[in-house]
Amino acid sequence: MGKLYVVPTPVGNLEDMTFRAIRVLKEADLILAEDTRTSGILLKHFEIKNALQSHHKFNEHQTVEGVIHRLKAGDTVALISDAGTPGISDPGFLVVRECVRNGIEVQTLPGATAFVPALVSSGLPDDRFCFEGFLPQKKGRQTRLNALADEARTMIFYESPFRLVKTLTQFAEVFGKDRPVSVCREISKIHEESVRGTLEEVIAHFTQTEPRGEIVIVLGGKEKGDETPEKKKAKSL
Repeated sequence: MGKLYVVPTPVGNLEDMTFRAIRVLKEADLILAEDTRTSGILLKHFEIKNALQSHHKFNEHQTVEGVIHRLKAGDTVALISDAGTPGISDPGFLVVRECVRNGIEVQTLPGATAFVPALVSSGLPDDRFCFEGFLPQKKGRQTRLNALADEARTMIFYESPFRLVKTLTQFAEVFGKDRPVSVCREISKIHEESVRGTLEEVIAHFTQTEPRGEIVIVLGGKEKGDETPEKKKAKSL
């Protein structure tokens, strides 16, 4: 039996790549990459010339059987995504699950992922939190938000800069405009920034200043005594 390595890659600064990650990628018989063009730039930078195969959400159901076959034959396979840790809002779960089902060893290297620095930098409670990733764009979006209305833990979301203001506005409608939030963008890049305040304040900021880059939203949980806009409305009727 071979082994599957899940290898985090930098979300911004290439110096965040670990020595171990570089060694594993150089020793792997096959590297599975979300986008071979994006990963090709990273691998070239670190002089890694191993075999590269495309593995993304649109083809992973077709490619996973071949990957499992190679692992059973004794190959070492490394899985990477465009940035961060595979499986966290990126392809990875399917091949890991199939490895576990087939008794193939899976080893995940510690490394970069966007939500951890965003959470720690937010100044919001980070002892307990829930990671929500990307919300559904249409169907099920409002249902998901309503289900989180009474969530007491700090919540973490990923979002596109093009939908950021719309999403924050929806948050204000569900959680209340005074709920604390931190919007962290361009993590570990030159223009990294955290904008903190109430939802109302942060909406005003990004309405005036167009958001750019990769976005992580860290939203404060419901505190004792807090009431959602819906409950306030119901009481006033």
